[in-house]
Amino acid sequence: MSAECSSYLNADKVLVSGFSCPRAGGDARAVFCCGFQDVKYCCDDPHSFFPYEHSYMWWLSVGALVGLSIAAVVLFAFIITVCVLCYLFISTKPRSKLDTGLSLQTADSEARGSSVC
Repeated sequence: MSAECSSYLNADKVLVSGFSCPRAGGDARAVFCCGFQDVKYCCDDPHSFFPYEHSYMWWLSVGALVGLSIAAVVLFAFIITVCVLCYLFISTKPRSKLDTGLSLQTADSEARGSSVC
């Protein structure tokens, strides 16, 4: 079994002549013509041909990078906000215990005080 990759214009608008798959010296299992309209190669998967120009993939990559950058900035801002709020909570916390107004006595002093009466 073999496939024919027709000639095409690459990204630099240079004509690349057609070839047969598998190529001489290449993988014997690569019997299908795969790739894009501007980049073709031999492969072993018959569903790896995309009738689009290769350059559209870069726009997907740029979109993914922009989305990931925005997500990273939001995550960074969230982490900074949590750190600032934790610092403010800890720094404004009173250093000494609050006075409840009750004096605490040990059990021994209470026992001695009742026996004196």
